[in-house]
Amino acid sequence: MSTLIPDQGEMLERVTIVHRQILCTTLHHASHRLKLHELDGSFVREIPLPSLGSIRDISAKQEGSEFFIQFSSFLCPDTILRYDFTDDSLIPWFTPQLDFPFEDYETVQEFYPSVDGTMVPMFITKRKGIARDGSHPTVLYGYGGYNSNRVPAFSVPILAWLEKGGVHAEPCLRGGAVYGEAWHRAGMLESKQNTFDDFITAGEFLIRQGYTSKAKLGIMGRSNGGLLTGACVTQRPDLFGAVIVWVPVLDMLRYHLFTSGRNWIGEFGCSDDPEQFKFLYKYSPLHNVRMNTVYPPTLIMTADTDDRVVPSQARKFAATILAADGGTNPIHIRIEKAAGHGQGKPIGKLIEEQTDLYTFFFANLFA
Repeated sequence: MSTLIPDQGEMLERVTIVHRQILCTTLHHASHRLKLHELDGSFVREIPLPSLGSIRDISAKQEGSEFFIQFSSFLCPDTILRYDFTDDSLIPWFTPQLDFPFEDYETVQEFYPSVDGTMVPMFITKRKGIARDGSHPTVLYGYGGYNSNRVPAFSVPILAWLEKGGVHAEPCLRGGAVYGEAWHRAGMLESKQNTFDDFITAGEFLIRQGYTSKAKLGIMGRSNGGLLTGACVTQRPDLFGAVIVWVPVLDMLRYHLFTSGRNWIGEFGCSDDPEQFKFLYKYSPLHNVRMNTVYPPTLIMTADTDDRVVPSQARKFAATILAADGGTNPIHIRIEKAAGHGQGKPIGKLIEEQTDLYTFFFANLFA
C-alpha cells in the first residue's frame, strides 16, 4: 500500500474523480475546501468557495469537463454551483430566491481558548457593523458529541432571529469531529467535561468581546446537545439569560436502562462501572441541581413518544429544577404530543416547535 496524497492536516471527507483528476473535499476549521489533484496525487489547485460553508453533495463524471456541488452556509440556502474546467469558473447554476437582505449580514469565524488552553473555533453570524457594546441578544447553539461535525448550514429560523437584531453563534466543541478522532475522544467518556468547558468559555468569549451580555445570552442544544445545555445550566446558572434543553439526556446514572440508551455507553460510559460512575455523577445534570439556586429562564422540550431519549429524562429534570429553584424566573416544560425525537416530524409540528422556542428567546433576551 502506498500514499497517493499525503496527510495535509485536514480531515478528508470526500474523494471524486472528475476530468481525469482527483477532487478532494476537506474540512478546514469546520468549513469545507475543494482541492484538485492529478491522478498521481500531485496538487493542482484549490477551488475557492463563495464563503465559509459546507458542501452537501457533488455530482461529477470521470471524463466530464464540469461538475456540480450543492453548497450551503448560514447565509446561503442550498445552492447548486457549476465548475467549468475550460475557464476554471465556479458560478451559481441554481439559487433559491428568498426575500432577505443577505448582503447586510455576515458569518465570521473566531477562535477562543477553553479552560485548558485548547483553541476552539466558533462561527458567529450577525448583521454587518454591529456595535460591540454587549447589547445584542445572542443564541449560542452546541452539540459536541458522537464524532459529529457542526458545519455551517442554512436555517430559516436563524434568519428570523438575525432580522430582529439577534446574533447566532456555533462553536465546534470537543466531542465532535472537526479535527478528527482525537477531537472526538477529547469530549467523550471521562473527558466529557471538556465539551461543557468549551461551551461555557464560548459564552464568556462572546460577552468579553462585546457581542452580548449575560442577561442577553441564550443557549440551546438538542439530544446530546440537550445534555450539554443541561450540564451548563447546572454548572453556571449565573452565565445565561435563557436556556433551552431540548429532547435531552439528563440522568447520566440511569440513561442506559431505557429505550436505546444502552447503545450510548461507548460515548458516555456506564454507572454500573464504579470508575465511570464517578465522572458521570460529577456532571450528570439531574444530580447536580442545587437547592435554593437562582436558575435562569429555562425551557425543557421533549415529546411523549420519543423512543430515542425517553421523555422521563426531561420530566424528572423539570420537576427537580422547579423544586430547587430559589428565584422567580420561568421554568417550563414543553411536551409534544404524538411526536418522537424529531425525525419525520410533520411540517406543522416543526413550525409550532420553532415558533415556541424562538418566542421563548424573544421574551427573555429582548427585555
